[in-house]
Amino acid sequence: MRDFLEEIDTGEPGEDPVARVRAAQKISLPKRFYSAVSVGEAEGGFTILLDGRPVRTPARGLLLAPTRALAEALAAEWAAQEKEINPFLMPLTRLVNVALDRVAPEMDAVAAEVARYAGTDMLFYRAEGPQKLLDRQAARWDPVLDWMHAQHGARFFLAEGVRHVTQPAEALAQVEALVPRAALALAAVHSMTTLTGSALLALAVAQGTLSAEDAWSAAHVDEDFNREQWGEDEIASARRAARWTEMEAAARLLALIA
Repeated sequence: MRDFLEEIDTGEPGEDPVARVRAAQKISLPKRFYSAVSVGEAEGGFTILLDGRPVRTPARGLLLAPTRALAEALAAEWAAQEKEINPFLMPLTRLVNVALDRVAPEMDAVAAEVARYAGTDMLFYRAEGPQKLLDRQAARWDPVLDWMHAQHGARFFLAEGVRHVTQPAEALAQVEALVPRAALALAAVHSMTTLTGSALLALAVAQGTLSAEDAWSAAHVDEDFNREQWGEDEIASARRAARWTEMEAAARLLALIA
């Protein structure tokens, strides 16, 4: 079971879940080997027990939740497994594994990566046209920029097309100050950042300014506009649905540790 989890947890937070699923299709799923799932207490938090034995991460650490609410949500994912254990149906467990095994030992590096996203955040780069798309971008993105300015004193420069624009160091410092330094919250924000292409959208969700649904919609303004013009793409829709599962898990994690 540990080797199996190590194989499927090699991707980074926010990595394309469709690609991970396809890569894992060659891996045989392990059979469910436990009958009862419960929540136990341990030093520093709560554990998930399978027939009384605590679940461990792929790196052999204790799968430890800081709140009972998170532990119960993780336990529910394990209880929902039927004949086989399918980690791709356990997005919260996978994200917590990533947080404990890979984010916690590299907190500064992961936080710096989130902050770097803000240097080229998608909200700064507006389409050259048509006006209908420009209006949608403004309606979805400007409130986030207004929030950063009003609440945190950060003002950013906008550009048309893909021409790079250097953002003020002071504004980027304000973004960096908002990046959480706790492993679980940081893993959630990092995942949302890579999924949406926007550190500002991820931080707005983490700060309670945007819902995950609104942030997701804002991240897909261009895609939705193109879909209206050219029709639905089944592969793109499947990829988006799988990525939303990851986004929703990240938002749930933030709520469950609050």
